[in-house]
Amino acid sequence: MTSTRTEAAAAVRIGARLALRERDELLALLRPCFARTEPWLQAGKYVSALASELPRVNGWSIARQARDKAPDRTQRLLNHASWDTSAAMSVVRRFAASGLQAAARRGRRGGMVIGAIDETGQEKAGQATAGVKRQYLGCAGRVANGINTVYLSYVREGAGHALIGARQWIPREQIEDPVRSLIMGLPLELAFRTKGQLAIDISTDAAADGIRPDFYCGDEVYGSCPQLRGHFEAEGQAYVLRVPSNFPLTVAAGTKMTCAQAVTALLRHERRWEVRSAGSGSKGERWYAWAWLATASPRHHLLIRRHLRTGELAFHYCWVPDGQLLTKARLIRAAGLRWPVEEDFTFAKDCFGLDQCQARLYTAVARHAVLVMAALAICAITAAQLKDRTDTQAPPPVRPDQPAPAEPGMIPLTIPEIKRLLAALTTRPLPRWIVIHWDAWTRRHQARSRWFHKRARLARQPEFAQVKP
Repeated sequence: MTSTRTEAAAAVRIGARLALRERDELLALLRPCFARTEPWLQAGKYVSALASELPRVNGWSIARQARDKAPDRTQRLLNHASWDTSAAMSVVRRFAASGLQAAARRGRRGGMVIGAIDETGQEKAGQATAGVKRQYLGCAGRVANGINTVYLSYVREGAGHALIGARQWIPREQIEDPVRSLIMGLPLELAFRTKGQLAIDISTDAAADGIRPDFYCGDEVYGSCPQLRGHFEAEGQAYVLRVPSNFPLTVAAGTKMTCAQAVTALLRHERRWEVRSAGSGSKGERWYAWAWLATASPRHHLLIRRHLRTGELAFHYCWVPDGQLLTKARLIRAAGLRWPVEEDFTFAKDCFGLDQCQARLYTAVARHAVLVMAALAICAITAAQLKDRTDTQAPPPVRPDQPAPAEPGMIPLTIPEIKRLLAALTTRPLPRWIVIHWDAWTRRHQARSRWFHKRARLARQPEFAQVKP
């Protein structure tokens, strides 16, 4: 027990110091993106507040945590301050990729690199936020009023992963309406882009920063986009993209059929399927039955995954350029490495408030996303660098009746734990005058808002203005 506590204490000290060093390094790299020093310093406060233990991340709570007297500086940082959002995202992207690469090299984990594309949303009330619309939101699991943003996650097999790119989806009707476009702060040069086209933009930005993963992976939204597949093939970029069961393809014999028809016609015999792991999860290996089919193109294949218990099928359309290794085992590894983007969304929302942004303007929403990605990258790199040093888990069981070990050890430091360590090291108790000031400021602001809301209601219902209760 003493040894375990000593190791845990050492891990806490090392993790906290390393996280602080990574944060200072990233903030220094971001300095050229800001025209003035004050917004840069405010961005540093913003990132520190995101990594604190705030129960709710908004302009008021961030300003209070930063010891500002009002949320004006926080709001100005997102809405009006002069700084290059695209350049800042590029800095975060290069910082995350190089940090995870260095961690993999230090741990001698020369694993595969995946670019995982997916979108996530945030529910919003009203119609004033840029991109807001009633649409399907995966975070809500239903059609709801909200915004959707396409993200790119950099996944380094065996090391870690982090979000490195984002583009918000804006409905065509908002872009083509000059009044709504002006109110929402949409750029004048902004053109309508589908989610697949936004993925092209993000991958192009990543390539400009020297990031070319072994494979790009995505779900049916991106696998069904011919422009995205054509872009990857023109760039010589391998991909493993999910497609729906009715996706058309031409098999090697020249017959055209859908994915579901191909499975029924060509994969009836059990010997065509092979049970392989899609990668290791928190509960062990993720076993599935796999099969692949050749197509009329020698570099295109259809990879099929079958759930061992339910029999549910998932289809992956794959392309590998000439000169690169093409094996079923390699495609299965790539397909199994798409899930970390979902984990990144969970961390970004639960730990750093990605979906708690109250901004409405297009640029402000993007800037909040960039600063959240910066906080996530700091913790992801720290966790990756400490993975081998803080992993003291007992060897996994090899038989069902194996007795439990006397000492199970500890899992390596995770992103949420690194965030908690960073918060504990950087968060100081608010001085008494700040607590008193913000109590008075909040109540005064709410009283002012309540008065104006009541006046607006009287204007909408003049016939009730003179009625006494």
